[in-house]
Amino acid sequence: MKPIEKAPVILERNWRMPRRSFLKGAGAMLGLPLLDAMGKVASVAAPDALASTKAASSVQAPVRMACIYFPNGVWEKNWFPKQDGPGFELPFALEPLAKHRDHILVFSGLDKKHSHQGDGHYAKTANFLTGLPVRKTAGKDISVGGLSIDQLCAQQIGHLTPLPSLELGIDPVISGIDTNVGYTRLYGCYISWRSPSMPLAKEINPRLAYERLFSVMKADRISAADQRKKEDRKALLDLVLNDANKLRNRLGRDDQYKLDEYLDSVRDVEQRLEFFSKPDPRAWKPESQPDEDIAAPKGEPGDHQEHVRLMLDLIVLAFWTDSTRISSFMFANDVSGKNFGKLIPGTSGGHHEHSHHQDKAEKYEPYTKINRWHNEQLAYLMDKLAAIREGERTLLDNSMVLFGSSMSDGNRHDPANLPIILAGRGGGKIQTGRHIASPKGTPLCNLYVSMLDQMGTPVEKFGDSTGALALA
Repeated sequence: MKPIEKAPVILERNWRMPRRSFLKGAGAMLGLPLLDAMGKVASVAAPDALASTKAASSVQAPVRMACIYFPNGVWEKNWFPKQDGPGFELPFALEPLAKHRDHILVFSGLDKKHSHQGDGHYAKTANFLTGLPVRKTAGKDISVGGLSIDQLCAQQIGHLTPLPSLELGIDPVISGIDTNVGYTRLYGCYISWRSPSMPLAKEINPRLAYERLFSVMKADRISAADQRKKEDRKALLDLVLNDANKLRNRLGRDDQYKLDEYLDSVRDVEQRLEFFSKPDPRAWKPESQPDEDIAAPKGEPGDHQEHVRLMLDLIVLAFWTDSTRISSFMFANDVSGKNFGKLIPGTSGGHHEHSHHQDKAEKYEPYTKINRWHNEQLAYLMDKLAAIREGERTLLDNSMVLFGSSMSDGNRHDPANLPIILAGRGGGKIQTGRHIASPKGTPLCNLYVSMLDQMGTPVEKFGDSTGALALA
């Protein structure tokens, strides 16, 4: 698939835009999510929709996919099972997944060959979902080689849901250069890429993510009057996009990325307006819905675990309501120095510092406790998904949750033998409850080829794949 071409990034800005005129343009873009068509809209059922309700309820539920990333690798001795196949024992870091053991696949032997050529973290994080070479750059000409697996799915099936995909995170984007390795820090902040040079902005504020999601949960159809309003607003959107595109090449590099994020938000609003102006193309409908009065998060909580779980709850909500079938989530930017001391006893100090353990117990012991905590959050997500029934299955049965990091041992920055877990049964087609020990050097992208097939978006090749992993 041909990548989307982007205008070259300009490093220096040689002019200054009047602040008042810029705020006027930005205000138009920022105000769009507050439009009536984006909020609480009266539901008007189409005649054929009512007639097809019973038939739709018997249609097989779709497969959902979440790609979840945690930084800084793992302490391998406490992560990988010793036994291959079914019946494996869960090592210390994986023990929180005991109740869901029959719903997971644990992988070993997976590799990203194009990450061996880069220093530090950035050449490993940025291509976590692309598997292709990351261009070493200070920021002028970023490239991760191709689009990410989630965005390939979004291009193919994103039109079936109000939101093509949902990107969430915890840490804000960091720009600038890591002078230790000569890479832009942007590479450590994104895993979802619309094209080799265009990352997707992740939402880190739970309330804003909730409002984005809630606006599509409450709208199925729009009235004739709303349709006319929609057409007027779409004309405004077109004008805003045209003006913004003219401005882009006159901005500095960091401002260009900020503007691109605004443009992505505008396009997202436009796609939602278009979605609700057409008859619903989906044959399948959720059999149940969340409560009408779901409380909106107040914002970013001070507690890290609460923040993480709010975001995981939003993924469950998005999948449950079929607002989207594709999501990604980053626990933190890579090279994260987050201190887990208040959250996990015996882990005081920075996460990144502990990952450089030098085989010393005073570092690898807190390191492995942090690994275990990340799996506790995966277990929390699986609990939520498993509690929602979809016919004879659960939402967990109808999902695939890719969970892992971009390196194995954080001390070596090693992109071989990656710590990867796949949770859920992909619509009943995945034989879970196994440790799959692949031959050394097996491309991680072989797993991605298999996942794309489960999502109904099959490809012959993705990234550096050499085939498909057998999941059944």
